[in-house]
Amino acid sequence: MLRSVGQRRVTGEGVDPRVAELRSAVARLRRELAAHRVEFTDRGIAEDELAALDAMALSGAPEVRRLRRSLLLVAGCVGSVSALAEGLAGVRRAVELFGPSPQDAGPTA
Repeated sequence: MLRSVGQRRVTGEGVDPRVAELRSAVARLRRELAAHRVEFTDRGIAEDELAALDAMALSGAPEVRRLRRSLLLVAGCVGSVSALAEGLAGVRRAVELFGPSPQDAGPTA
């Protein structure tokens, strides 16, 4: 059976492992953010974008450009909070599993 470029094998449960990894990373950062008691200006934006990332992952076929946009917004909101750095890095790694955004991929022949 041939698969298209960028198409991934799904697990036995029918879930793309990239989606499972993204959902796991987002859930972890959401828990860490909830446990971080220090208030900061953009917390609400970070929480909204993490919810958006989870919703995109739930759709099963998230759009890379939108994933990267949400990641950028989350990073801008929590990037200076060192206690959240590891969780943020996990979300970044999970987003990168989906490959480069179309404009990063360069021209195709």
